[in-house]
Amino acid sequence: MMTAFHSRWLAVSRFIGQEAMALDDKDWDAWLALYHEEAEYWVPAWDDHERPTADPQNEVSLIYYPNRGGLEDRVFRIRTRRSAASTPQPRTVHQFSLLSADESDGQVHARTSWTTVSVLEGKVSTLSGWAFYDLEPRDDTFVIRRKKTVVVTDLFQEIADVYSL
Repeated sequence: MMTAFHSRWLAVSRFIGQEAMALDDKDWDAWLALYHEEAEYWVPAWDDHERPTADPQNEVSLIYYPNRGGLEDRVFRIRTRRSAASTPQPRTVHQFSLLSADESDGQVHARTSWTTVSVLEGKVSTLSGWAFYDLEPRDDTFVIRRKKTVVVTDLFQEIADVYSL
């Protein structure tokens, strides 16, 4: 018999897997559909004390979008190749491990560890870190209200973009 905990764990794992597949398949419409209209997307930088920055409004971030409009703009630039980071795009494999999935305040708060392997012009690059999700239940799945991605491998050999995190 599946408990409520196991049911939630499976649903969250399946949902985050959908995000990984959409990124690997470069299915931008499916990827954007996973995000709430007011979703915050944040990739903090590391500060001088070897901690991720804590305030995207007042400290350096690698990427910060206060809502899905920023992600939609990013996808537009990727599709139209109006960004050096989007041409050419690497092939990617997103792998993740779900570490926690706790429910409070009507949302599920999940944490993953992740690794993305990118291949571009014969060069293999690997990034890894943690991702923190605030997921809002919607019908029989979720939408992302907030995603914070901490990149642990902070020495970049290539351009990091939404598709490589």
